[in-house]
Amino acid sequence: MDPRKGILLKISATLSLVLMGACISALGGDIPIGQVVFFRSAIALLPLCIWMAAQGGLRKEIATRHIGGHLVRSFSGTGGMVFSYLALAYLPLADATAISYATPLFTVVLAALLLKEVVRIYRWTAIVIGLCGILVILSPHASWEAWDMSSGSAVAMTGGIFGLTAAVFSAISMIQIRHLTQTENTGAIVFYFTILTTAIGFASIALGWNTPTGWQMALLVGAGLFGGIAQILVTLSLRYAEASLLAPFDYTTMIWALLIGYAFMDQVPPATTIAGASTVIAAGLFTLWREKQLRRRRVAAEQLVLSTSR
Repeated sequence: MDPRKGILLKISATLSLVLMGACISALGGDIPIGQVVFFRSAIALLPLCIWMAAQGGLRKEIATRHIGGHLVRSFSGTGGMVFSYLALAYLPLADATAISYATPLFTVVLAALLLKEVVRIYRWTAIVIGLCGILVILSPHASWEAWDMSSGSAVAMTGGIFGLTAAVFSAISMIQIRHLTQTENTGAIVFYFTILTTAIGFASIALGWNTPTGWQMALLVGAGLFGGIAQILVTLSLRYAEASLLAPFDYTTMIWALLIGYAFMDQVPPATTIAGASTVIAAGLFTLWREKQLRRRRVAAEQLVLSTSR
């Protein structure tokens, strides 16, 4: 274990994720979402397969006996991908990034509803506070103009709805990943997801694709490469540090989003975005801390049972 190396890899992964998002945002919605999903996934396969082959063989990495679980993860993950890309087409990079932080909050809600996990008042409070932060982000656009679909407020509110929908799908995907990691290689989880999203994206050709310009093609390739690199870096980071240590560094995406949005997209976030994002991040960090405390208590209780049964 080398926690510092793990943290550095995780921060590099968040930078790659934001660069991927920036490429998609720069497309401005001019390329159909299904086509974006195809290029992002198909191109990501290249660095992913090279990396897995270097780990000791592609066949070994992708071996699985739970293809049904991969299908559930892939379809829910594709939903998260599609709606997050739609959010990027309607919202500034920082706003879309901040709304994506609702994913761990929805994960707790779905774990309580679907898995019957016990969620106590502390985490429910954090969820409510986090969702209030989302409302703060969208508050500048909450006016009567939001009902006029030609107005900027309506565009932003639509993007917010897409972002929250993406968070719900991503939460379902995260719950499924929890199950898969008990029996599956990380490489297999990423590989089958990427293969299936490539197929789903390609199937959207029936709905119509646009011939990309040279610049649009560069952005599509960039999105795929940065997305694939991010997946590899996240996997590598887990070799050097525990997931609980790395989880808070997911929120460094906001730093990158603010910097890239300002430097390359001339996007200056309003105070409401900063305040709302800070609120959601605080709620997310509290949820992570609370889950870590509960995990320690469970381990202590299990050890006590073992010691008394001897």
